[in-house]
Amino acid sequence: MDQKEHHKPTDRVLVDRVLSGNTRAFGTIIRDTEGLVAQIVFKMIPDREERRDIAQDIYLKVFQKLDSFRFQSKLSTWIARIAYNTCINQLEKNKISAIGNPYPLPTDHEDEHEYPDEQDLEETLMGAEFTSLLASEIEKLPALYKLLITLYHHQELSYSEIGQIVALPEGTIKSYLFRARKMLRERIQMIYNKGI
Repeated sequence: MDQKEHHKPTDRVLVDRVLSGNTRAFGTIIRDTEGLVAQIVFKMIPDREERRDIAQDIYLKVFQKLDSFRFQSKLSTWIARIAYNTCINQLEKNKISAIGNPYPLPTDHEDEHEYPDEQDLEETLMGAEFTSLLASEIEKLPALYKLLITLYHHQELSYSEIGQIVALPEGTIKSYLFRARKMLRERIQMIYNKGI
């Protein structure tokens, strides 16, 4: 694995190979990005039947548009953007909003330091039970919030990379992430308070 990783071709080399007709290079692109694409599709598309078709559609679009890729971002970020747009189009076709309310109203002075008990709560609830509960509650979030949590916390992408994928300013992403975490925190506190 290490050796293979060491000799990994660059985005430019892979794109050049695909554009020269090398289909194996496109297979490499799919392998390198399918985890990220799967995360986006799974977090945004509730219908299991649609997911496979959408993933195929995403890679078909990637293949068709590859000659328009300008290397202004990482190839994986560009592909993730196509995946996100494809999912949004599907949600619109299905008349489902990605964030529940399509125009969430910003709350005054959203500041991550508003909740000093956040760390105490997280320390108290750590462990397998909490991890399972957290995963279950993340799945109940609106599609965009679920995706942002996944891209930021699981894929460990920067605000800038996420911004390129979802076409939102970094400030909006921070605000949405804050709201998503707040919703999770409130739901989990409610569940644990009921249990006490």
